[in-house]
Amino acid sequence: MKSKMRRSAPDIFPILGFLVALASLGVALNPYFAGLVLAASVVTAVHHAEVVAHRVGEPFGTLILALAVTVIEVGLVLTLMQAEPEKAQTLARDTVFAAVMVILNLLMGLCLLSGAIRHHEQRFQRTGMGAALATLTVLTVVTLVLPNFTSSVPGPFYSQTQLGFVAAVSLILYATFALVQTVRHRDYFLPQGEAQDEPDVHADPPSLRRTFASLGLLLACLFAVVLLAKSLSPAIGAALASAGAPPAVLGVLIAALILAPEGVAAVRAAKADRLQTSLNLALGSALATIGLTIPAVAILSIVVDMPISLGLDAKSTVLLFLSLIVASQTLANGRTTVLQGAIHLMLFAVYLFTTFVP
Repeated sequence: MKSKMRRSAPDIFPILGFLVALASLGVALNPYFAGLVLAASVVTAVHHAEVVAHRVGEPFGTLILALAVTVIEVGLVLTLMQAEPEKAQTLARDTVFAAVMVILNLLMGLCLLSGAIRHHEQRFQRTGMGAALATLTVLTVVTLVLPNFTSSVPGPFYSQTQLGFVAAVSLILYATFALVQTVRHRDYFLPQGEAQDEPDVHADPPSLRRTFASLGLLLACLFAVVLLAKSLSPAIGAALASAGAPPAVLGVLIAALILAPEGVAAVRAAKADRLQTSLNLALGSALATIGLTIPAVAILSIVVDMPISLGLDAKSTVLLFLSLIVASQTLANGRTTVLQGAIHLMLFAVYLFTTFVP
């Protein structure tokens, strides 16, 4: 972890972002100003996440960031569902699917490619990543594919009983994975070796006081990212509508904004030859996205009697299966090269192109 990180990203930026985000609840912000503050919040979120991760160590550090981002994402999805009931049926599905595709292909592809360009070949622990991908496969298929094949309710919907059961399964699977990752088999998710040519890897950890301060500032940054993304979504949506882009594109942009702090941190770790940390962040984020978002949305759907469409269409289902198959091959032998990174990035390009040109 970089020793100079304490001097970067002044603490004023999270406070400024938090205040601007609060102001966005009552006043319309200039989109350009909001975009600048959003970018600053993303950068400083990465800084403070690294401080916390350096203090608590792996894999707790990546778990903290994944949980923090996902909790805020859940809040955004629930807020938008209540604010825009006409889009509520498909909002959760589109957001979760976009997040999974961004993580599995864009984020993982950038990490693998950037790390391999600098270090030629990188290694990671197959056991932990295999367990994470198996959990992710079950969660994605049960929540996003199986609804198309159940018969209690017509269409890509679960009945309330089915939805409650799937929500419980998602929570149990994610909680079990978190237990395995942090307690029972923590060694499966630890880097096998740090980059010895990185002088800052073995920097002294921050003090407890600084760690708690950074944790609070991290939450402030994430709060700002989500609220500012929400305030910018009407302007972005209007621009997309004028350009004739499909509604699902908005979900891709919001998912990319929310996942930006984790993405930057993961790519930086890969460049520093800490691919295990990058993969912990990527797959942990995908698992948290489904394991926490779907149960929260299910509870809201059951309480307010709001049907939600979870089943993907045929095109999206094919892309999801292809992403999972490719990811399983990427993580099969514990080492990666530029080829795997290029494959994932091209797969994301296919997903993005077919979203704009369905």
